[in-house]
Amino acid sequence: MRPESTNGTSGGGLAVPMAWLCAEFLADQVLRTGGLVEPGSLEYRAGRETLALTVYLCGAEDCPAGVLTASRLDEWLSVTAYGHPWQEWVRDRMAERESLDLPGTDPDLDLARASWGWLERTELLAADLGDDADPWHPALPVDPAACEGAQVWTPAWRLGLPLGHLAVHLY
Repeated sequence: MRPESTNGTSGGGLAVPMAWLCAEFLADQVLRTGGLVEPGSLEYRAGRETLALTVYLCGAEDCPAGVLTASRLDEWLSVTAYGHPWQEWVRDRMAERESLDLPGTDPDLDLARASWGWLERTELLAADLGDDADPWHPALPVDPAACEGAQVWTPAWRLGLPLGHLAVHLY
């Protein structure tokens, strides 16, 4: 039997996390279109979770499912840009949403919390791109001591963030 409503307000019935599902769908659509990594890989999941969290915290419930506007893409690009304090931004936005006094539990927020927990806990082996304090720039000389094969364990969000940003650029 189908619930009377799909937004979780049908008198104590099944709460459907439509904002989170919309954010996840949009993130998946953008990443698949970019074709940067193989769907099903951990790198893909890191990109999808990072981008879905970005989309959700930017207000996925405000946009109709599947509709991407230029202003929405620009917002995602600015939030995921290199140098933007994304991790702090996520923590602040999550705290804002948690501070709202909503009756009952929020299934969208529960899924966002689970996603953020996975992104923080999970570490992936990735290329060592150097210290964040001194980013490399094409105008700078190449460091001969740098080893292209060097890899480090990094939180999944650190790998997913540039992946999501590039996928939005390519969309």
